[in-house]
Amino acid sequence: MAVTATRHDIRNVAIVAHVDHGKTTLVDAMLKQAGAFAAHQQVDDRVMDSNDLEREKGITILAKNTAVKYHPKDGGEPITINIIDTPGHADFGGEVERGLSMVDGVVLLVDASEGPLPQTRFVLRKALSARLPVILCINKTDRPDSRIDEVVNETYDLFLDLDADEEQIEFPIVYACARDGIASLTKPENGTVPTDSDSLEPFFSAILDTIPAPSYEEDGPLQAHVTNLDADNFLGRIALLRVEQGELRKGQTVAWIKRDGSVSNVRISELLMTEALTRKPAEVAGPGDICAVAGIPDIMIGETLADPENPVALPLITVDEPAISMTIGTNTSPLVGRGATGKGASTSVVKDRKVTARLVKDRLERELVGNVSLRVLPTERPDAWEVQGRGELALAILVETMRREGFELTIGKPQVVTKDVDGKVHEPIERITIDVPEEHMGAVTQLMGTRKGRMDNMSNHGSGWVRMEFIVPSRGLIGFRTEFLTNTRGTGIAHSIHEGHEPWFGELKTRNNGSLVADRSGAVTAFAMTNLQERGVLFIEPGTEVYEGMIVGENSRADDMDVNITKEKKLTNMRSSTADVSESIIPPRKLSLEQSLEFCRDDECVEVTPEAVRIRKVNLDARERARAASRAKHG
Repeated sequence: MAVTATRHDIRNVAIVAHVDHGKTTLVDAMLKQAGAFAAHQQVDDRVMDSNDLEREKGITILAKNTAVKYHPKDGGEPITINIIDTPGHADFGGEVERGLSMVDGVVLLVDASEGPLPQTRFVLRKALSARLPVILCINKTDRPDSRIDEVVNETYDLFLDLDADEEQIEFPIVYACARDGIASLTKPENGTVPTDSDSLEPFFSAILDTIPAPSYEEDGPLQAHVTNLDADNFLGRIALLRVEQGELRKGQTVAWIKRDGSVSNVRISELLMTEALTRKPAEVAGPGDICAVAGIPDIMIGETLADPENPVALPLITVDEPAISMTIGTNTSPLVGRGATGKGASTSVVKDRKVTARLVKDRLERELVGNVSLRVLPTERPDAWEVQGRGELALAILVETMRREGFELTIGKPQVVTKDVDGKVHEPIERITIDVPEEHMGAVTQLMGTRKGRMDNMSNHGSGWVRMEFIVPSRGLIGFRTEFLTNTRGTGIAHSIHEGHEPWFGELKTRNNGSLVADRSGAVTAFAMTNLQERGVLFIEPGTEVYEGMIVGENSRADDMDVNITKEKKLTNMRSSTADVSESIIPPRKLSLEQSLEFCRDDECVEVTPEAVRIRKVNLDARERARAASRAKHG
């Protein structure tokens, strides 16, 4: 009979929340107060967001772990608290699911003003289905517009909505201002920092009281679950894992149970444990510990390390199905392998560009190793692949990362991944929550109507803002954000979350305007731009090199128009009566990568290079496009 034992010197907790509710800031404060940094050490804000893109966009993309040594005030033994900082964005849901598989409880962080939002629902649903205990932390109590009582009630409603049982709904509530590093168990006044505390001590105590210590079978065989992967220049591939039972030692030989069920023996060449933000070599890791091992070059997420005498596999980690796909291929434009796009660009050929199909394929396969929520499928063309992910943002982040690494790519318009249910095509749908000032309510309702959205809920807090919830096909949200921000004068806040599949909604027409397409290659002239300005909005500036089939602007009418944007002013020796009238050029609209993907129509694609993002027609030849259009028209 196996005896169950408990390790009281360790707690494993994940911090889950919606985007920008302060998870990473809270972890910063926990690290500082637990003495993780020396007094003289310079520490950045949001120290857990180590990736360049995370710092730029202000969001967490990768789930990361850290450990703090907490010394109880009663003088007991120090307790190690392993903290997993998870992304708040449903597009990175694969990261959230992996993070939750490593812990015994979660801290649900909710903004004292915004309240629970769609991603709060997403991460909480995952935590409740994994039967994890929850601590509710109301953060940013010092916001002038905070409404603490209503937010607590909304959170209770959310728990009931997600079918939480009586045990799960009895959660402790901590009120905090993470930026100042202060937490309390007594509710402060709205818009103030808790006054009966000057540290996170009550928060640490709540973690110790609520999050259960890891339990395991004494003398049980070794079982450790691989939940994440990392790479090191010296050690090669590193597997992050949680030891469920047994002990893992440096130099030990263990059974490696792969995804397909096959077992092989491998040796642990290096064992590392996290302390604050650094990994330090260790000799042994026991049950409940989160550690990293090196020495297994092909190990994958979800696999198990077990006892060679008695190998027992742990269940594989499953993630939700992908909802959005886009085609990623090599750059096929006439400017492939070139550098900048200004004057004289034809001579500046740049070295070390990654333009071959083999390099793109290797990079996508490398991404699959650490990213469980992505899929890469072959297409009819040997130099293009279909990449499927949870959302537009996740795929755009992958493309942006590759672009910074020197890749040149052609990206197709994002599409939805459909399913066949009882012979009918079903498409993914999303629940979108929109907060807008009351005067923009009509514009938003009209915008959602054209995208086949149906209103599910609407509440008015009486503060001049309205919160609306819509169920809308995922297709309708491709290209939605830019138009939404324009219609609400930049004041609207929208967040969406995957809600399942429903029968195909029919045709959606989201972009009413056609494109202005360059009809020849050359450099853009100011003279040509001045004449074309009244035709629509231009995307490029004088001196930029263009080619036939490249999109240079948005037409003011519904159809595409071929234009000559390289036309030069004819010089004569006759003086014109209007010679002294100067024409001003309207500044072009610069599109980011995400905006370019949103702008695309079905017959358009985006060319991405380290220096530039250009939109172009899939078929560059104007005559062939005209023939294809007439064939489509006349069947």
